[in-house]
Amino acid sequence: MRPPALPLPRSLAGQLFAMQAVLIAVVVAGYALFTYVGDRRQAEDAAVRQVRAVARTVADAPSVRAAIRTPDPTADLEPYALKVTRDAGVDFVTIMNPDGIRWTHPHTGEIGKPFLGRIGPAREGRTFTETYTGTLGPSVRAVTPVRDGGRIVGLVSAGITVEAISARVQDQVTALLAVAGAALLLGAVGTYVVNARLRRHTHGMNAAELSRMHDYHQAALHAVREGLLMLDGQGRVALANDGGRELLGLAEDAVGRPVTELGLPEPLTEALLSASPRVDEVHLTASRVLVLNTSPVSGGERRGTVVTLRDVTELQSLMGELDSERGFSQALRAQAHEAANRLHTVVSLIELDRAGEAVEFATAELELAQALTDRVVAAVGEPVLAALLLGKTAQANERGVELVVSPDSRLDDGVLPPGLTARDLVTVLGNLIDNAVDAARGGAGARVTVTAYASADAHSLVLRVSDTGPGVDPAHAGLVFQRGWSTKPGGGHGLGLALVRQAVTRLGGTLTVTRAAEGGALFEARLPLRGAVPAGGGA
Repeated sequence: MRPPALPLPRSLAGQLFAMQAVLIAVVVAGYALFTYVGDRRQAEDAAVRQVRAVARTVADAPSVRAAIRTPDPTADLEPYALKVTRDAGVDFVTIMNPDGIRWTHPHTGEIGKPFLGRIGPAREGRTFTETYTGTLGPSVRAVTPVRDGGRIVGLVSAGITVEAISARVQDQVTALLAVAGAALLLGAVGTYVVNARLRRHTHGMNAAELSRMHDYHQAALHAVREGLLMLDGQGRVALANDGGRELLGLAEDAVGRPVTELGLPEPLTEALLSASPRVDEVHLTASRVLVLNTSPVSGGERRGTVVTLRDVTELQSLMGELDSERGFSQALRAQAHEAANRLHTVVSLIELDRAGEAVEFATAELELAQALTDRVVAAVGEPVLAALLLGKTAQANERGVELVVSPDSRLDDGVLPPGLTARDLVTVLGNLIDNAVDAARGGAGARVTVTAYASADAHSLVLRVSDTGPGVDPAHAGLVFQRGWSTKPGGGHGLGLALVRQAVTRLGGTLTVTRAAEGGALFEARLPLRGAVPAGGGA
């Protein structure tokens, strides 16, 4: 039966901890083994030097040579050898005759017996060392000759047993193991601390889960059509999906750059860098109307911001058209109510047998309405603009404002090139008229004057709208076209003129505001007419 396999750590941090712990253990064990081998070699080398020095010292001692000359060398040499053994820290000092018969030995029973080991090199006058197993066991020993008057009169061997050398190394190994254990413990603690931090950042997920999440993350980024941006705590772009790059017109190197260097409109830049969340804010770029939402990412500190963007350019344009249609329907409802009153008046005059006055009253109203239509159509042959002006005239009249088409207006049908769509004209002129009517209403003699003509060189379409309102402070001339700026109380205003500027800029035109002759504001938009048919115009 196979033993059960140990479960592998699930989280990436746990796997790294186990790997690092094993790595540290292997490194410490390898270092300990290397140090042990090195220390043992050093101990053996030190023992060789020690026994060589002791043997040479004993061989050079005059008392040793004097004792060798006596009839019984053992009597004087044995006590001397035992004393040297104790004082020099060796295990034995053996003094023998040139034939290897011992005169001294730690065990007196071995005196007089042959020395175990080689003595040939020493008899030839050389000092040598070797490891040999003698009566005391394996030992590292040195053998050197004793000279007296140029003759070799004896031999000296000093040695340290291998067991004693091992004991010396054992003390060093114990200290080494203590240091290695401390290093392993310190490494384990450090690894645990680092991996605990990693575990918090990876939320305890393992490598497979992180890889799968990354794949899902990439797929989601490219799948969503809305724009998605992620900004770091320093206001730099950390991530941008395809939709975000398209909506904001970001370059390929946008990631890593500060938001302030992306060339975005100032209000949009301020919203992106704001520390507070933004919900469904409408912002304008050069060619789009965007709805922006931001959500700061925090975890003890501000780590960045998640930004979502939705393109509502088409929706905003349709809403503008819907507002115009709603205004037209309200004007028609009012006109229907007024027409019913006039019809009741005509019926009543007929019932009173005053048919002549009834006919005069009815034809006068028809002539007035027809005159307005004829005047607008004669000045502006472009059907979209003509319909817009007729509708805005009725709408302004219901709000107590007279809308007048200037006699200088002249715009024939067919002048507009394909690139200048009816929707753009409605956006530009419709919003300018709405703004002018709002500014003029409530005043005595409230009036809005509209002028539309092609320039003399037929290179541009000029749209002028003036009103009798309070006008625009020259100090605020650069602010009136910013989103959110308005002189009206309450919120929800300040978008119409911003849309006008966006459309004019997209079409390559210019937009200015000055003071009108009536005292109010005069807005002038010039749109290029590339490939247009020349037409006459006023100045």
